[in-house]
Amino acid sequence: MKFVGIDYGLARTGLAASDPEGRMVFPLATLRLADFPSRHLLLDALAQRLIAEGTEAVVMGLPLLPDGSESLTTRQVRNVTERLKRRLPLPFYYMSEELSSEEAWVDLREAGLTRKKRKDVLDQQAAVRILSSFLALDRQKWSRA
Repeated sequence: MKFVGIDYGLARTGLAASDPEGRMVFPLATLRLADFPSRHLLLDALAQRLIAEGTEAVVMGLPLLPDGSESLTTRQVRNVTERLKRRLPLPFYYMSEELSSEEAWVDLREAGLTRKKRKDVLDQQAAVRILSSFLALDRQKWSRA
């Protein structure tokens, strides 16, 4: 099953995709809100990208506070997820994105990328971490959106 992981942010949204067997994960794209006239059009473009990729399931990174409670950003991700679910008849899942961006930054630095290049692909790499963590879980622990 091909999964796409999403690291949703207010300015940038990173995407990562698995292979058709759901074993390997690759960075896919970064969508920038500044490139769209509205958030509505960004969500339309995101839905179209998911269709074009042949996505069979979506994993949304869920930003929880350190104590596990929800923040305003968490509620925004849940809202975006509901909007995407109305556009696409796919299963959606949540995966905690705790430290995904910080760990992604370290991964990219260790790979030798310049600071500018790291910034350009950080959200994609965070989506890779989110999706990889999700796929490593036992299916019984998958949290359906």
